[in-house]
Amino acid sequence: MKLPIYLDYHATTPVDPEVLQAMIPFFTEVFGNAASRNHEYGWTAEAAVENARQQVAKLIGASEKEMIFTSGATEGNNLAIQGVAEMYKEKGNHIITSCIEHKAVLDTCHALEEKGFAVTYLPVDHYGQVSAESVRNAITPQTILVSIMAANNEIGTINPLREIGAVCKEKGVLFHTDAVQAVGKIPMNVEEMGIDLLSMTAHKIYGPKGIGALYVRRKNPRVRLAAIVHGGGHERGMRSGTLNVPGIVGFGKAIEVAGRVMSEESSRIKRLRDLLWDRIRSELDEVFLNGHPTEHLPGNLNVSFAYVEGESLMMGMKELAVSSGSACTSASLEPSYVLKNIGVGEDLAHTSIRFGLGRFTTEEEVDFAAEKVISTVRKLRDLSPLYEMAKEGIDLKSVNWTGH
Repeated sequence: MKLPIYLDYHATTPVDPEVLQAMIPFFTEVFGNAASRNHEYGWTAEAAVENARQQVAKLIGASEKEMIFTSGATEGNNLAIQGVAEMYKEKGNHIITSCIEHKAVLDTCHALEEKGFAVTYLPVDHYGQVSAESVRNAITPQTILVSIMAANNEIGTINPLREIGAVCKEKGVLFHTDAVQAVGKIPMNVEEMGIDLLSMTAHKIYGPKGIGALYVRRKNPRVRLAAIVHGGGHERGMRSGTLNVPGIVGFGKAIEVAGRVMSEESSRIKRLRDLLWDRIRSELDEVFLNGHPTEHLPGNLNVSFAYVEGESLMMGMKELAVSSGSACTSASLEPSYVLKNIGVGEDLAHTSIRFGLGRFTTEEEVDFAAEKVISTVRKLRDLSPLYEMAKEGIDLKSVNWTGH
């Protein structure tokens, strides 16, 4: 068993060996530019790109003509939201999203607010779900786009996309979803869910970093986007720039593998996650699951450990690579905005750890992780006067903490 044990699969994943093998020739032998239309090097690269486009489209029930390759989901989210805002601004200036979206969506919406757009940030319930009803109630005649994530990156809660999509269709509003954590892990179908734009990335599903895709619906309705990157008119004019052929080939292969193993892999990973959670809650008191109990990503386990400081807990179990809060925001010492928005108090939010299990996680690693978590929490609680007081039945909220 290799230490530290990697349990941060929501932040990124290792490249699957099958994916790497598919990519290798495109670095040295088949190195052509997919836009070079005059010789075989270019034609071979272009054929590889189109094959990958079909692979990516197939997994989400789309046509290959609806897939735009990007540098990742951050760019995909920006292109979807800014692209729609710019293209449809004559029609309206109102966008609806949720308060627990990834920063790539929230920060894009904040930037649009500075340009005069109105944004509604919908609240979520204590599981982190957005209701279709709240979307319906927020839509106005000025609404041009609803952007709601498929599954949350911190707490793993899956949103009712089909119901939200139906509301958007009925109201004639475009529906975008940031599906980074969902694609390749749970079934996603843009037709069945009424999705008009969908962002995804390769590195969350055992593909390379720096490559993603945006699905853009072509009919019923045909979605039009204003470009945010200008150049040679690549990707149907929506995203200029020389295509990252090795990355695209790897993305296609990663998607193909995900489609092949998804149902079996999801049930295996969910079993391991449940094993970890059962061990933790059977041996520790005052532990709380964050996220929806059933509508949940298979590999996600976000737990708050009362009376233990999250950073101390992580320092105490250096043999585990886990995350407190989202990888993109963990540089800040603020408690997670996702946990705050689902009603987790500041004390508990600071004690939360996200475990992310994945394709290469083993039962042996989960057993080791459970042991490590339990022993570290016990050790830290032994040092905690607060835990001792709580165990003695003292209501900590009623204590008058005065300094001298």
